[in-house]
Amino acid sequence: MTRIVNCVKLGKEAEGLATAPYPGELGQRIFDNVSKQAWQEWLRHQTILINENRISPVDPESRKFLEGEMEKFFFGGGSDMPGGFVSPDMLK
Repeated sequence: MTRIVNCVKLGKEAEGLATAPYPGELGQRIFDNVSKQAWQEWLRHQTILINENRISPVDPESRKFLEGEMEKFFFGGGSDMPGGFVSPDMLK
């Protein structure tokens, strides 16, 4: 059976995640309030942050940075794109 959540990112009801995608309280908040679609949007954004900022997800400081950006992406005013980032779609 599909789990439906009122997605805070999309602003509408949508299919929810099957499990918490992140440990702890933040992971539970995401599980309760974020849709699969919004989570996929975060994964794309996170990849950009990792690549453009040249950070390693195994580094504790980098993980702290990404967790803060994740919090902003879903529950704050949004996570900004890195300075100077140009989408590949804009290059066409």
